[in-house]
Amino acid sequence: MECIVHFQVIYPQPQERKTLRGLIFVGQGQEPATNQLVTMFKDMGFNVRLEDEAQLLFKPIDASANFEFIRVTELDTGEEVYKEDKDLKAILEHLLPRRF
Repeated sequence: MECIVHFQVIYPQPQERKTLRGLIFVGQGQEPATNQLVTMFKDMGFNVRLEDEAQLLFKPIDASANFEFIRVTELDTGEEVYKEDKDLKAILEHLLPRRF
């Protein structure tokens, strides 16, 4: 099964974001493992390591890389998938009164 990986590459000078896509093959109903994402990025010329698994944030291994980090924004397997926005949930919890 195909999984289209939507991601942003963040460049420091000038602050620039490039939105790109990659493709990974996974089993039915599965999402790609982080090592599959690292391999996909390496094949695309981005030699990275996983920095934050919860946010799918990858940083370059080489300090002289021309990008600051890569952030996966969506994993599209063709099935409708809900992903909770943890930041939005935290904001709403602080703004809305609690129900007892």
